[in-house]
Amino acid sequence: MTRIAVLSDVHGNAAALEAVRREVRASAPDAVLVAGDLVMNGPEPGAALDGIRELEAEGALVVQGNTDIAVVDFDYAAAFPWFTDGPPDAFRSAAEWAHDALDDGQIDWLRRLPAERRLWVDDTLVLLTHASPGSQTAGFDAALDASVVLERLSGTDARVICCGHTHLPEVRDFGWKQIVNDGSAGWVFDGDPTASWALVEIEGEEVRAQIKRTPFDALAVANAISARGLPGDVYRAATVRTGKPVR
Repeated sequence: MTRIAVLSDVHGNAAALEAVRREVRASAPDAVLVAGDLVMNGPEPGAALDGIRELEAEGALVVQGNTDIAVVDFDYAAAFPWFTDGPPDAFRSAAEWAHDALDDGQIDWLRRLPAERRLWVDDTLVLLTHASPGSQTAGFDAALDASVVLERLSGTDARVICCGHTHLPEVRDFGWKQIVNDGSAGWVFDGDPTASWALVEIEGEEVRAQIKRTPFDALAVANAISARGLPGDVYRAATVRTGKPVR
């Protein structure tokens, strides 16, 4: 049996990442996958990125998310295509602040991350992507029409699609394919103010996945965000504190 830990959407929350890393280490997986959105919004982008790079040095596969594009290159149309008139000031200020908080080496590393990685486990192909096959911005939202979900699933031959982006942890088993959305290791939206990640087990043709929850000091992180004072930080702090998107 092969066990794979999946995490994503750290969003500069180094405290949550470190708590998740401890639990991931304790679970002793055979592989670790990190599905992007690593630095924007939280109070410690540099420390969070250093933690991810340590995971990569230990063998983890890491891909880039849409907010990572915003942070490294300020390409807001690529990062947030749903804002047809450009992103709000709160998004721009958070991206610029995170950019300034990173050094040149960190920026270069984040810029060079691929959009997707693939992992073969015997005869089972696993795709790591931020949102969905072929996209860093079009995710598997719960409200999507079933035909759109199937269309996005058909964009890969992978049996298992590991992703994030929605900040809502879930496992969807279609029989022929399985979506494993780990949620968010630091910025979750389902009302539970803990970090979420996923553990996938592959044994022969059988694929099992479960969502894991890891407590961290959400109040301390929320206070650090509030103290920063960027536009939108009061809402970001409330989101971390409650586990619900506050805008």
